[in-house]
Amino acid sequence: MKRSFLTILLSIITVAAFTQNKKTLDHSVYDGWKSLGERMISNDGRYVVYSINPQEGDGELVIQEPSIRYKKIIFRGYSAVITEDSRYVVFKIKPVFQETRQAKIKKKKPDDFTKDTLGIVEFGKDSVIKVPRAKSFKTSEKGAGWVAYQMEKPLPDTTKKKQIVDSMKLKIDSLVHAADSVIRKSIDSIKGKITKQEVISEAQKAAKAILKKADDIIQDAPGDDATADATSEGTDLIIRSLNDTTQKIFKLVNEYFFDKKGTKLLIETSKNSKDSNSKAYVLIYELQSGKIDTVMKGFNDGKNYAFDEEGNQLLFVAERDSSSKALQKFYKLWYYTNGQDSAKLLVSKATSGMPKGYTVSDDATLSFSKDGKKVFFGTAVIKPPKDTNLVDFEEARLDVWNYKDDYLQPLQLKQLSTELARSYLAVIKPGDTSFVQLGAEDAENVSVVNEGRANYVLATSTKGNRIESQWTGRINKTAYIISTVDGKRALVTKGISTPIYSSPQGKYIYWYDLKLRNYFTYEVSTGITTNATAKIKEPLYDIENDIPDYPAPIGTTGWTNDDRYFFVNDYYDIWKVDPNGKEQSVNLTNGYGKKNKTIFNYVRLDPEKRFFNASDTLLLRSFNKTNKHSGFYYLITGENNQLDSITTGPYGFSNPIKAKNVTQYILQRVNPQESELYATANIKDLIKLTDIASQQKDYNWYTTQLVRWKMLDGKMSEGILYKPVNFDSTKKYPIIFYFYERNSDLLYNYITPAPIASIINIPYFCSNGYLVFDPNIYYKTGEPGQSAYNSVVSAAKYFAKKPWVDSNRMGLDGQSWGGYQIAWLVTRTNIFHAAFAGAPVSNMTSAYGGIRWNTGLNRQFQYEKEQSRIGATLWQRPDLYIKNSPLFKADKITTPLLIMHNDADGYVPWYQGIEFFTALKRLGKKAWMLEYNSEDHNLTERRNRKDLSIRVSQFFDYLLKDAKPPKWIKEGVPATSKGIDWGLEVE
Repeated sequence: MKRSFLTILLSIITVAAFTQNKKTLDHSVYDGWKSLGERMISNDGRYVVYSINPQEGDGELVIQEPSIRYKKIIFRGYSAVITEDSRYVVFKIKPVFQETRQAKIKKKKPDDFTKDTLGIVEFGKDSVIKVPRAKSFKTSEKGAGWVAYQMEKPLPDTTKKKQIVDSMKLKIDSLVHAADSVIRKSIDSIKGKITKQEVISEAQKAAKAILKKADDIIQDAPGDDATADATSEGTDLIIRSLNDTTQKIFKLVNEYFFDKKGTKLLIETSKNSKDSNSKAYVLIYELQSGKIDTVMKGFNDGKNYAFDEEGNQLLFVAERDSSSKALQKFYKLWYYTNGQDSAKLLVSKATSGMPKGYTVSDDATLSFSKDGKKVFFGTAVIKPPKDTNLVDFEEARLDVWNYKDDYLQPLQLKQLSTELARSYLAVIKPGDTSFVQLGAEDAENVSVVNEGRANYVLATSTKGNRIESQWTGRINKTAYIISTVDGKRALVTKGISTPIYSSPQGKYIYWYDLKLRNYFTYEVSTGITTNATAKIKEPLYDIENDIPDYPAPIGTTGWTNDDRYFFVNDYYDIWKVDPNGKEQSVNLTNGYGKKNKTIFNYVRLDPEKRFFNASDTLLLRSFNKTNKHSGFYYLITGENNQLDSITTGPYGFSNPIKAKNVTQYILQRVNPQESELYATANIKDLIKLTDIASQQKDYNWYTTQLVRWKMLDGKMSEGILYKPVNFDSTKKYPIIFYFYERNSDLLYNYITPAPIASIINIPYFCSNGYLVFDPNIYYKTGEPGQSAYNSVVSAAKYFAKKPWVDSNRMGLDGQSWGGYQIAWLVTRTNIFHAAFAGAPVSNMTSAYGGIRWNTGLNRQFQYEKEQSRIGATLWQRPDLYIKNSPLFKADKITTPLLIMHNDADGYVPWYQGIEFFTALKRLGKKAWMLEYNSEDHNLTERRNRKDLSIRVSQFFDYLLKDAKPPKWIKEGVPATSKGIDWGLEVE
């Protein structure tokens, strides 16, 4: 026993010593920190392709066969595609990161940057076929054996000459230096004739003359204007056989794509700018025979090409009648099928069925029905030509707001490009001389049913219901079914704000009613509407909903064959439902989910699977709400509905990706210690493919712990405690409380150390000796501030009693809604000694009527129905808006506060941060505000993220660790120092 105890003690001492020697994370680690990127598996399941990328720098593409450990690394590879026959992987290779960076520093033109290279690898082999300066590539979705790739524009003569001359200059310069060296060495032999300085001077003059001559060559070379006329021309397209390496080149290609089965390649070419008699062409290249069919020649613009399922029919729109300077251009719909001499006109603005004032849309997506018997296209209102007599600088510039407008002007402007490209669905059969208009201004959203084979489409419209979305945050819809034969409508339902769908075979339309909290079906053949889930007693909605609005539905899983049943989810389990409501609904998971607090969700492994068969085995993801474990189960549907556990544990999982033809998968498994990719044949026995976590082994990392405590109102709550790996319970640690709403389900997530866009960098702070706690917050309508107080302050008091927490060194950190809650908290308590609030709403009375500039939406709905949780208008309960606004209690603040609010914030109006800061400044409170120029709600530019990361850590180190303050905290950064001294140094 003694030896055993000594062994254990020695082991503990060794581990402790090991963790004590770990490095702390600093801000220099971000760029090189690697993460898993794209990932895919071959159809035969033998090969896996994935990328591992640093945050900034050169990544790698890995091609791997787990069973025999074949592994090939392609440095800087990305955007990979595995061919349908599982023989090849095609990808692009980026230029070296530093090379591109230097080109940006030197402000080179984009055409002068080093371009991507195309790469091709045959699985199991080591050689790589590389094609420099490949702009794009494509392979067919369901065919194999071919790849098509388009080249970049050829380097202009100017660039070529400049590259040659630059090389000459370097060589000449080198020769001059060599000559200068020779002269210097032999100068002593020149006695009494000329001085040393005179010799050097003459050599320098000669060198300058040579370099001047090189510059003259550059000046004499053709300028950029020499190639300006060719900028709209296409470039070379190479079609390459992967099986025998034969290839064919097409010149001046603008657009290209394969049909789905990979038997044909559509090619659009442009005119040759150097040949006035040249024409643009649409061609179809038969891959096996090499035959080329001319679909169209001599047009100005073609677009929106679409093959049918078999690749035998083609649709596109083209404009061929107007001049290049025409102010109005009218496109026509063209149709081509095997055996035709050329494309035939199918629809123009003069075709029977065209609404008055409409024409064929050049923005609409074109498609065939799955059986190829119908053609779907779009019509659009003819837009008036621009009045060229008007002078821009003499025209007024304004937006006119009208109380009768469906949408406020900012929202209209955000939707402008969409509305200008608005089209309305129409249908025609190939060969017909008239078409059926389906969509309209009051049926603006139309979707085909049963892959276009049904004799109707589903249309929805928000017309007449849009104004109230300003304060409800949602728009009610009216739904119709519209005949594809004659365009007649039948009303399905109205007043529904949730999505409305058709069943796979088109027998039913179905939706969830927020008010009645049930799913309804509309039987197309009878026109009967049924509450299909009326007999299910379990809630089919979010039972944790705490916003002052109807709870959202959990969702549906899918339909069975022939639309016989559909599967709906309650909070935990999955039900089989008769769409007619006659049969009793069946709990497929037998109530296991509710009993064990486990949420089940279907994993869709086959993206083309439209419905379930009678006895399908479904793969389900599981999540246990109590212990936060994730896993997978099999649900065998049928009479007995068997539920079998596959694996579950203290992890998070990505959805598995299945090989198309065999039972092989890849999936990512994560927890705070790992984030790795695995291969598996059964989702239980995992073969590890990556070792990304090795990068953190030398650092003091973090651990997580689920903590439950009693809030001030007596109810229990839970949250995540983040601790450093070398946590020592005999020491006292500063603690930062970070929160938003409820994050405890993220217990087993992996957090990458990265420069922050707004919220706290948890791995960094844990590594540097902080504790971080993320508490759940449960809200009461009308009391968002007090609800945060109930949770956060109770958590702070709970931890203040722990011997390893320094209660005099507690901080707050949060962004957006979290930033608001922090701003409110520091007006009510002084137990926190530092607080960071990103983009906080400080005055709900002024924010209430503001605009979310990223969407153009008014903010009223947010307060009445959503996150801000007031639940009333400003006129109904002004007291609640004032009570919940930090600004009105700013004089009570004693906690030093750092605010970040950026001048291009599209979510929370920037003036909210200004209102708060100016109040605190006037009151003499310790406050700072960071305003990143031209930045949004969360920082997007990496340089700014790095800067914020440094400043936030400096701020907390100063106030919670007694570190010396940097200049920006101590003295500020005056405008005269902007761009010169950012105040980050510590004196």
